[in-house]
Amino acid sequence: MTKNGKIRRGSIGRGLSVSLAGLRAGGAFALGSAIGRLRGQEGMDSELLRREARRFTAELGRLKGSYVKIGQMLALLGEHFLPEPLTDALHDLESQTEPLAWRHLEPSVREALGSDFDDLVIDPTALAAASLAQVHRARRRSDDREIVLKVQYPDLAAVIDDDFDAVVRMLVLARWVKAGRELDEWLEYMREQLHFEIDYQREARMTRAARDGIAELGDERFYVPEVYARYSGESVLAMEYVQGHRVTQAEVATLSQARRNALGEAMLELFFLELYHWGVLQTDPNFGNYLIRSEGRRDQLVLLDFGSTLACDDSFRHHFGNAIAAGQIGDRELLIASLEGLGCLRPDATDFARESFCDFCQMLLEPLAHPSQLPTEYVNSKGEYCWGRSRLMQRVGRQAAGSAATRHFATPSRDFSLIVRKLSGVFTFITVLNAEFNGYELAQRYIEPWIGAAPGNGGR
Repeated sequence: MTKNGKIRRGSIGRGLSVSLAGLRAGGAFALGSAIGRLRGQEGMDSELLRREARRFTAELGRLKGSYVKIGQMLALLGEHFLPEPLTDALHDLESQTEPLAWRHLEPSVREALGSDFDDLVIDPTALAAASLAQVHRARRRSDDREIVLKVQYPDLAAVIDDDFDAVVRMLVLARWVKAGRELDEWLEYMREQLHFEIDYQREARMTRAARDGIAELGDERFYVPEVYARYSGESVLAMEYVQGHRVTQAEVATLSQARRNALGEAMLELFFLELYHWGVLQTDPNFGNYLIRSEGRRDQLVLLDFGSTLACDDSFRHHFGNAIAAGQIGDRELLIASLEGLGCLRPDATDFARESFCDFCQMLLEPLAHPSQLPTEYVNSKGEYCWGRSRLMQRVGRQAAGSAATRHFATPSRDFSLIVRKLSGVFTFITVLNAEFNGYELAQRYIEPWIGAAPGNGGR
């Protein structure tokens, strides 16, 4: 979109702009050894790469709309096949989204809602804005009920595939990526995720399923807002308005240690429910997808966004469930078998690669270890794991970077990266809460039935 609120139309004009930025960066690669730069060697060449990466990112930001979303996805998922200077630069896109003036959205909302549009009084000031949509608060005239409308930017669906292809062409032209089967699999996954993000009918179904699942549990620690089908369509999603705070807000930090611990445990248990109970994972770790609602001394996790969800097939769920269980109980043989089943390890992987992956997974799952096996420097006087003090994600990142620098490293499968992304999001949320609790017993409540469900853990 441009500043006047119009999406840049025409794949030739949009694609040409991005490709020119790519060719500039391609010239930077031609100045010397591309391999050395990809490994992040220091000096003038490394700085040149970073400058060109910033140019490329600025171009995506200028084009806005789906280009920004694609860049954000590359920042999140591209660390396994893009050079570090580019992923670093792409993370800057996360703070570049500005809302579109309501006058540019109103015609498409009127068309989507038809006569039901007049039932609502819509606040023209956006409550929140993202790269593909923005949220507006509204009030239903008949009963003054407050709702929110998630409104997709006009004509976005018509250009999203062309935009994605243009960015891929630019990456190849710039030699930021090397074409091949592994890259094709990643790009196809990203394209699929983009389409999920703009499929509001799918998101509505996933939201209702989550709401029903929480209702069946009867667990008041969680809440999923109601979807209003009457005011929803292909480009508009209407939901119940819920007040609350982001986990990063000061109001949450001032909650007592006990309440923050309880919220952290709830977030961890939500992950186990998704994997072992429902088989549906919310895969976007964005803090904006959760609210913390407090009423008196009771706190709830409000689950907001189900656009990025994965309905696990039997094979994925089987191996993912086993990998978490194996890492938690220290069964390296089962962990290796699970990683192979997920495509994270090749059957002919070296012993070094196998051991490295096992070490990585067990470090990532450190908070779930038996209390007697927790690193003492990260445990408080009560024997509780201190999530904030542990700096777990930084330590995991350093270990992953060290493995990537060896000749044994291969691009991880998208399934493995999804696992790391999901767990990292859950653990980072708990870390921001600065919670202090052990995850062992909670994990065991789900892992023991899973492992013992059938002979050889089969039949799932």
